[in-house]
Amino acid sequence: MIKGAVFDMDGLMMDTERIVFENWREIMAECGYRYDLETFKKTIGVRRVETERMMKGIYGDDFPYLDIAEKCHVLFIEKTERDGIPVKKGLFELLGYLKENGIKMAVATSTRRGSATRALSITGVLDYFDAVVCGEDVQNGKPDPEVFLTAAQRIDTPAGECIALEDSINGIIAAHRAGMLTVMIPDMIEPTEGLAPLPDHLFGDLSEVVGMISAINS
Repeated sequence: MIKGAVFDMDGLMMDTERIVFENWREIMAECGYRYDLETFKKTIGVRRVETERMMKGIYGDDFPYLDIAEKCHVLFIEKTERDGIPVKKGLFELLGYLKENGIKMAVATSTRRGSATRALSITGVLDYFDAVVCGEDVQNGKPDPEVFLTAAQRIDTPAGECIALEDSINGIIAAHRAGMLTVMIPDMIEPTEGLAPLPDHLFGDLSEVVGMISAINS
């Protein structure tokens, strides 16, 4: 029986990761650094503190991560203020189904609270959620299960009765370790052979999740 649903945010509910990648590529080039998609993929689902550590490992200890990250953040705000934030196919269908059926919902994201709340508000989904757990709310980022376990606690639902929806490999590993039923809907990262069989289900878009939950709960 599924009684709770825990959602990742970027790349799962919102098509933001492509915007973030383009921003980083643009700002890095301005600062004289090469930046490619493979490097970006390593940061997906990872908190800022871990990303900073990784980037300094690639570019050196003097790499001005915080300065560049802030420039990228400002550029993201400018673009999304102008163009909005696109949502993923099936998002409102799934959220509506969960709400109608009394299934509690939480967000479990590595994004900072200010940015997460802004994005959830702009896309009109914030009020669907009973709890929002962000990167600064936990000691350990994904693939550690802490963010998912914290989300389950905040919606007062055992992790084993929750479904976790993710687009990233780190997120799927974290949710699996938390003991949740895992659903992967790939965005910029395709599941690898090493990841299987951790995703219990693999779907093309969020609308497909409705039928699965309906079948489980019937």
